[in-house]
Amino acid sequence: MNIRTFARVFGVIFLIVGVGGFIPGLTTAASPDRDLSVVHGYGHELGLFPVNTLHNIVHLIFGLWGLAAARSLGGARTYGKAVAIIYALFTVMGLVPGLHTTFGLVPLYGADVVLHLLLAAIATYFGFVRCDVATD
Repeated sequence: MNIRTFARVFGVIFLIVGVGGFIPGLTTAASPDRDLSVVHGYGHELGLFPVNTLHNIVHLIFGLWGLAAARSLGGARTYGKAVAIIYALFTVMGLVPGLHTTFGLVPLYGADVVLHLLLAAIATYFGFVRCDVATD
């Protein structure tokens, strides 16, 4: 897979996850987290990943950004680097009490920590490691 395909695939996945967070049945209701001040749409997507409306919007933004970035090699590489850094930061925030809800706005704990680590690792490969630009 080349870097532009990576950006396109991540963009589509982020869009699907973002939309899925708004669909009842894909997101199960959960009792409000006492550290979360934005409880609108709070639940667990696929029964595992804590989301709320703001979290879903973040996924949609990353999805649209990925699709737009896939139009050029430079855009896709920048997207890969940004996703790597931002999702690594989200991973760390999910492990720190007080930051695991992004200051009460977006839940970043539980299974999200592992998923964010995986996303950061994949994006690190495509954004920073992969240097095979001839096939991109």
